[in-house]
Amino acid sequence: VKMATDFSLIHRTCKLVVLLCFLHISVTVFFYVRTLDIRFSFVQNQQSHSNLTRLRHGLVPASSSGTEPKETATRRRQEVKRQPTELGQNTTEEPVKPLQKCPETSPLLVGPLRVEFNIPVSLEQIKRDNPNILPGGRFRPKDCVALQKVAVIIPFRKRDEHLKFWLYYLHPVLQRQQLDYGVYVINQQDGDEVFNRAKLLNVGYMEALKEYDYDCFVFSDVDLIPMDDRNTYRCFSQPRHLSVSMDKFGFRLPYNQYFGGVSSMSKEQYLKINGFPNNYWGWGGEDDDIYNRLASKGMSISRASGEVGKCRMIRHNRDKKNEPNPQRFDRIAHTRETMHKDGINSLTYSLVRVEKLDLFTKITVDVGKP
Repeated sequence: VKMATDFSLIHRTCKLVVLLCFLHISVTVFFYVRTLDIRFSFVQNQQSHSNLTRLRHGLVPASSSGTEPKETATRRRQEVKRQPTELGQNTTEEPVKPLQKCPETSPLLVGPLRVEFNIPVSLEQIKRDNPNILPGGRFRPKDCVALQKVAVIIPFRKRDEHLKFWLYYLHPVLQRQQLDYGVYVINQQDGDEVFNRAKLLNVGYMEALKEYDYDCFVFSDVDLIPMDDRNTYRCFSQPRHLSVSMDKFGFRLPYNQYFGGVSSMSKEQYLKINGFPNNYWGWGGEDDDIYNRLASKGMSISRASGEVGKCRMIRHNRDKKNEPNPQRFDRIAHTRETMHKDGINSLTYSLVRVEKLDLFTKITVDVGKP
């Protein structure tokens, strides 16, 4: 009985071993066949891709007889039919995501700046330091969409050294502020005529809009440099006075109605006051006239804090043909009566030339005489 029991146990064990061996061999054969199938598909895909590449570059050789064998021609036709699908599979890329709007406050700002005028700068140096500036002084951020399109307009005549300092300091600041901007230097043609700052600003507005759909305009004297890049050169819900506290005035606002130096207006704000007056020849008066225009239309001046709005002026003697305007006080007193007929709607000038330079656009004009 014991021998019969042992034999039965051995028999069952052998059957179990045979079954396990069978399962092992089956699994091995399955994966082997699967591997062959994968290899075969891979080789086919590689050959197909190679043929398509050769087709696209014209590298499929002709037969030695000068005619293409029928089999080769048939295979080529089949491959050409498959080409759009296979090319689509091989060249599919993820769609480019649209850029987001830039933040209200740029993360690139550094705050207070050291501004000095004792070391000369060159245009070549400024160009090297600002490789992303496009011809004509244009720039837009690459990693976001700027909130505003800003034209910076500078009235100008014979201030080349001052302009170099302005470009040296302002281009880095404006880029860190993530603005889509252009710099326009409006040059009053050399001659013996009296300087007309406000009329040049009107010219800058008109000429800038010929090039781009700007919605914000910054009007800046060439000799004023901000001392803090948080003083953003853009437009706000009210006209903005940017040169809040100048070293010339002991870093204080000279009077509450002061709107000179550097300011900004949206297109709507500018048109609402009919732009700037054209009849202020010589120094002074036009900024107070502009304030009167704003007040008459119910607008108020917005400003940054005195600390953020600090700026330095490049010291210089008064220019020839820019003496104080003796008629300025009388004109300021009659702003409300004259503003609707003296401004952008009555602007006349002759365009002399437009120069697209590396760091700015120089527009030379003849604005006439008093």
